[in-house]
Amino acid sequence: MKKILLHSLAALSLMTITAESTAAVTNPLINGPFGQYSTLPFSSLTPADYKEGVLEGIKLQNREIDAIVNQRSVPTFENTIVALDRSGEVLDRSVLALGNLEAAMGDTVMMRVLAEITPELSRHSTDIILNEGLWNRIKTVYDNKDKDTSLTPEDLRLIKKTYDSFLTSGANLTGGDREKFRRLNAELSDLNVCYSQNATNAMKDPERRMWLHESDLAGIPESIKTAYRAAAAETLAEEGKEDDPTLYLVTVFRPSYYPFMMYSENRGLREKLYKLNSSKNTDGEFNNLQILKDIANIRLEIAKLMGKKNFAEYQLQNTMAKTPEAVMAFLENLRESYTEPMKAEIAEIQQFARKSEGEGFILQPWDYTFWSDKLKNANYAFDEEELKPYFELDNTIDGVFGLATKLYGYEFKENKNIDKYHPDVRAYEVYDDGGKLLGVLYADFFYRPGKSSGAWMTEFRTETKDDEGNKSIPLISIVCNFSKPTGSDPVLLNSDEVETFLHEFGHALHGLSAEAKYKSLSGTNVDHDFVELFSQFNENFLTQKKYLDGFARHYKTGKKMPQDLIDRFVKAARFGAAYSTMRQLGFGYLDMAYHTIEEPLRASADISAFEENALKPVEIFPMVDGCLISPAFTHVFSGGYAAGYYGYKWSELLDADAFAAFLENGIFDKKTARKFRKMLQAGDTRDPMELYMEFRGKQPTVDALLKRDGIIPEK
Repeated sequence: MKKILLHSLAALSLMTITAESTAAVTNPLINGPFGQYSTLPFSSLTPADYKEGVLEGIKLQNREIDAIVNQRSVPTFENTIVALDRSGEVLDRSVLALGNLEAAMGDTVMMRVLAEITPELSRHSTDIILNEGLWNRIKTVYDNKDKDTSLTPEDLRLIKKTYDSFLTSGANLTGGDREKFRRLNAELSDLNVCYSQNATNAMKDPERRMWLHESDLAGIPESIKTAYRAAAAETLAEEGKEDDPTLYLVTVFRPSYYPFMMYSENRGLREKLYKLNSSKNTDGEFNNLQILKDIANIRLEIAKLMGKKNFAEYQLQNTMAKTPEAVMAFLENLRESYTEPMKAEIAEIQQFARKSEGEGFILQPWDYTFWSDKLKNANYAFDEEELKPYFELDNTIDGVFGLATKLYGYEFKENKNIDKYHPDVRAYEVYDDGGKLLGVLYADFFYRPGKSSGAWMTEFRTETKDDEGNKSIPLISIVCNFSKPTGSDPVLLNSDEVETFLHEFGHALHGLSAEAKYKSLSGTNVDHDFVELFSQFNENFLTQKKYLDGFARHYKTGKKMPQDLIDRFVKAARFGAAYSTMRQLGFGYLDMAYHTIEEPLRASADISAFEENALKPVEIFPMVDGCLISPAFTHVFSGGYAAGYYGYKWSELLDADAFAAFLENGIFDKKTARKFRKMLQAGDTRDPMELYMEFRGKQPTVDALLKRDGIIPEK
């Protein structure tokens, strides 16, 4: 996931600030001192510094915007568009740092700071968009762009993207509509933060965990039991209670939840944990039901204010898909291809389970992971635990980073002198194939209480260049939630965790490889339905022996992963592909359902009924009372993927088609890799489909995806 944090404005970055504006300020976020490569001095920062940095950054950028608007010079690309793109250095630095740490640390003080400054950020961004003087200058430059023959294609792209961004964000509104837009944006921003923090806090809710004993853990591997025992001891210590060595703790955090659902032989406890997880944010202190209705309604109101019939129509204007109709046609096409294979998968799993459970057994959602794993083992003699000894964390880090070395010649050197925001974090210098420093990569691998669930890529600074071509290197971060080592035992990852690592590393490479001049066109600042291509592309290598041989060695014997195990893993990975796709389509259908409403959701609206209706075309299991997706659907309601969740499957079509080129030419073919790297470097400096077709030589098709998933046979 490319995590989309609060920004001052997508197009705002690096303009020089006046000395007198910071003379009295000693906050390192505002005027340093910074570390090597201008990295942030995290150990010198306090929560108050982040808040002060944001508020001072707003003041400084307001002065920069005033300077643009109040100058007497005729509006030009340099004095208006570029000046805008380079404004807000302090603000961007402070907002990115605060947003990253709030998610990665889960500190309640930081959460409160973010909640306090969010209204200020929202007002500031809206003030810029609705600044008539600024809009008039942008419009003048846009209207006269064809007359300036000195403009490069990247310059012209920045002009168009800036103009479109302002236009679709309400700059052209007049009268009372401008103030209405301002109010709606502020309300929406507050609601997004509240929803997100509720989702994070619900994961930590003591009511959403299970204290168990050895007798409750039938089927659980010893390594997982050890992690559950360590979690119990750590939690009891944190709560000031005496440790009880007979207790084990299972929570709804993924590193704890997923293994239990896969291995536990206790169906009743699987059902309990499933319901604890799937009923998050539906009641109590962290209830998101009314908040999500308010978010959907405000988005609809914004869309109508902008002359669109629904939010999806408004949101999709500047994407590869363009329209809600195109998105739904895409989702429908996949639904038609995957529905029958999914039904066959479910029927096969249920029939297999009935051999043990009896003919009356009905497969339920809390049974799927457990019984599908059992069937995989039976069909392919494959057990996920067989893979883990080959994925020791340090070896896997070398292997994941080594993918960039094999493809692009990149080199990673750990730098222990760079200040980090937590002792678990590692910092790496990243060099290209010519020895030039590309950027700094922060890697935050381990779960800790309070940390947001899942995995994501973010940045502390985006790559840019000044007029002389001098590069400001990117500072990129990837965050995961792997289990921490216990005692002398090594950290062994499962295949899902390795795949996640490869995914986020793909986003990181997108940011690190950037070679754009302007911040708003750099790195991962691309269309939502294009950005996931680069992360999902990396996942393809996990089934390739030539790649695995480079690092996947048994942590005890040092032996390479045997071909037989890889073959069984590949077959097992394909097993359940239809189910997985239908599940993802369900998220896409639900997202589009909320954002194609044309009348507001009533306060009394039944979200359970809304979900059931939205998911009916892609239903896998009947809905379970009290279990909902929407209240914890952070991608859509607080993560920047509103009317954009389809982008994961859209990008999956692209990544399968792109990887087919490597399969045709060799998975480490240098010529193919150079062409792919050009897309990584380009960011949003060119149209994404134009970039893709230059790489592939043709339009992408769904064929490679269907072949990879085993839906249609390979020739």
